[in-house]
Amino acid sequence: MIAYTLRRLMLIPLTLFGIMLVNFMVVQFAPGGPVELMIAKVQGVNVEAAARVSGSSGGESAAPRTARGQSGQGNQGAYRGAQGLDPAFIKEIEKQFGFDKPAHERFFLMLGQYVRFDFGKSFYRDVSVMGLVIEKMPVSVSLGLWSTLIIYLVSIPLGIAKARRDGSRFDIATSWAVIIGYAVPGFLFAILLVVLFAGGKYLAWFPLRGLSTPGMEGQPLLARAIDYAWHLALPVTALVVGGFASLTMLTKNSFLEEINKQYVVTARAKGLTEHRVLYGHVFRNAMLLIVAGFPRALVGILFTGSVLVEIIFSLDGIGLLGFEAVSNRDYPVMFGTLYAFSLLGLVLNLVSDLTYHWVDPRIDFGKREG
Repeated sequence: MIAYTLRRLMLIPLTLFGIMLVNFMVVQFAPGGPVELMIAKVQGVNVEAAARVSGSSGGESAAPRTARGQSGQGNQGAYRGAQGLDPAFIKEIEKQFGFDKPAHERFFLMLGQYVRFDFGKSFYRDVSVMGLVIEKMPVSVSLGLWSTLIIYLVSIPLGIAKARRDGSRFDIATSWAVIIGYAVPGFLFAILLVVLFAGGKYLAWFPLRGLSTPGMEGQPLLARAIDYAWHLALPVTALVVGGFASLTMLTKNSFLEEINKQYVVTARAKGLTEHRVLYGHVFRNAMLLIVAGFPRALVGILFTGSVLVEIIFSLDGIGLLGFEAVSNRDYPVMFGTLYAFSLLGLVLNLVSDLTYHWVDPRIDFGKREG
């Protein structure tokens, strides 16, 4: 496993380089950019229309769309939609966003900064990218943490109950329930919850914005905790409804595999009660792989896929930040967060593999590769 770990560690920089390069190249061909956005605002023109004019211009390409070491378009040709504006003004805007350098130079400058964890500043906010991430992180961590915790607290007991009643009506009914929940998109269920319970059309039992009610800062801890749970109820419900299926079936299959082993037959032959056999022997062995999956679950906490849920419930988290960054062509935020979370995801995936080997030495990824 040492050789496997070293290979994985050496692959992390190459994987990061590939991720950043592919996304950088994709942005080169994406219409619209911060320069075009700024020029369109000056001219009072819709930026998407300006980008279409730029993209359809004869042999000329759009104006540069990257930032100082961040990412973006190549500095090729002039922006056709900017005709009539002072060329010096256009050059000043390009220099302001750092577009006065060739694309390859900006790319490697970006990587050099990111190696030092210098992600620069947002184009449109006077704050660093890391500061923005730290500011928005509590919302996304709250969603991911509580949804993951609820999924574990429900799926593990449910999986055990299904294993004990394998093939029964309870097993079949709960299987249908988790599969239907898995098939319903989280954002669609979120819209349904808004319509039913957040003042959309019927009831107004739950709030639709933020994680706390304005003015709750000076209230007692219990009141603030209740208010926090009240605001999280619908978003977390929307996230967890489709998350039970995989963990429930993993728990059930793990218990079924252990229940059919010889040591369980021996324990029953010794006169141990079914409860003692299940929770004194089977539970400990069946839960090894599930416990080993906690590092991978941590990836899910940070990457909950809750962009649409955050937008629907007006929660100012990482998902909404990313959506706004794409909409506004805020490349420092886009690429800084991409680099940081890609690196974190790669490291946590390695930790997950090592945890699997630690709880069960029979799992050797190094031998599988060989």
